[in-house]
Amino acid sequence: MKSVRRLHHTRYRVNDLETTVKFYREVLGLRETRRHKSPRGSELVFLKAAESDELIEICHYPASGPVQVQADLTHLAFEVDSLEEFGKHLENIGYRYSEGPHYKENGGGFAFVDAPEGYEIELIEPVKESSASGRA
Repeated sequence: MKSVRRLHHTRYRVNDLETTVKFYREVLGLRETRRHKSPRGSELVFLKAAESDELIEICHYPASGPVQVQADLTHLAFEVDSLEEFGKHLENIGYRYSEGPHYKENGGGFAFVDAPEGYEIELIEPVKESSASGRA
């Protein structure tokens, strides 16, 4: 049986393309890799995290009607070095965590921040190697 090779991108459709792209660039630090119109007229912006191969496609396609994101339907998760430091970054630019941070007994933790239009972003602080091996 043939199987897929790798995840290429995830697509989120939005009502306000520029506000959403600005959030991903300025709040999360993603880099815009390309922008174009699809053959059917969708405006597409592709973004990438520094250490990831996968892309996020932000799509604006008014012809399909307004976007209404249902609570807890989907989210993107990104790894950060420190939830505490990322929280300070958020505060410096006028944002805050919408939930958390929540820390685990063995180290690491997670928190959420709300992106425009109701999409959630999860931030994950991984367990440090010294915590994982019991050498704190």
